[in-house]
Amino acid sequence: MNKLDRRARAQILHLLCEGQSIRAITRLTGASKNTVAKLLVDAGHACAAYQDKTLRNLTCKRVQMDEIWSFVYAKAAPASAGDVWTWTAIDADTKLIVSWLLGARDLDAAMAFTHDLESRLANRIQITSDGHAPYLQAVDAAFGGEVDYAMLIKLYGAAPEAEVRYIPAKCIGARKEPKSGNPEWKHISTSYAERSNLTMRMHMRRFTRLTNAFSKKVENHAAAIALHTMYYNFVRIHQTLKVTPAMAAGVTDKLWEMDDLVAMLEQWELANFKPEYQFVVRQYAFGKGHSVSVLWRGGEVDSIFGFACEHEALEWIREKSQAWLLDAKAANADK
Repeated sequence: MNKLDRRARAQILHLLCEGQSIRAITRLTGASKNTVAKLLVDAGHACAAYQDKTLRNLTCKRVQMDEIWSFVYAKAAPASAGDVWTWTAIDADTKLIVSWLLGARDLDAAMAFTHDLESRLANRIQITSDGHAPYLQAVDAAFGGEVDYAMLIKLYGAAPEAEVRYIPAKCIGARKEPKSGNPEWKHISTSYAERSNLTMRMHMRRFTRLTNAFSKKVENHAAAIALHTMYYNFVRIHQTLKVTPAMAAGVTDKLWEMDDLVAMLEQWELANFKPEYQFVVRQYAFGKGHSVSVLWRGGEVDSIFGFACEHEALEWIREKSQAWLLDAKAANADK
């Protein structure tokens, strides 16, 4: 059995937030790969739901937007695999990641991203993006002109030679272009968004270039991003601010710890009617007899064999399963 208690969950989530791969975490903790992956997905859903509800009516003044590239399963693949982009918006003052979106780098994604950003704000803001063309139509559609918007268009030199193709073209300058309202010239910048994306790439192995730690499933990739933003916003103290971005933005008045994150996950599980365990009676594929399988919330399975018939297995569940569960939890706590 590989049932996880709260302490084990906190340890695994902390390792995920610090950039460890699932394979490395299985070696460090002894938890199975399926258990870690299941915990990641559940935590991702919980973090996304919590922040979607909490990050509302924000009094930001200056927001910067950018996109970061990665891929799922294989580069330039069709359907549910291939290149994916994470769109991010960060408050330049509190460093809070206000909104993010996983999708393609096209107009549809830009529209969804900017509309989500607009829905979280309580006042007029100044926005800076890079020179990606879809931002022009998307910002206008989402904000309707009630925004001070500018683009920072970077200028690049010649592309590197083929033998060094992993080195990007050198940036030789940037041009500021106001697009809407009256943006302050000195605040036309995307440096905080770019630094935030660098943190994302360094703290998630699946974003690291030229490794085999890339995401194999879109759901896992999205869950990792949601968990990272939760950790970045609520748990990790910003070196300059000396508090977390969520505290600086007035979203929370306390410094979150991993135990708080686990407690939030447990509340999400209860709200989504996820039982801690389930009993399933199975008939042997070969020969006569039945078994009882215990399906744990973390994805692990225990089996009790030796029942002559289904009635005997159901009787064990009614009369003896609670004592077995107590022994199983005690044995797991001693590990």
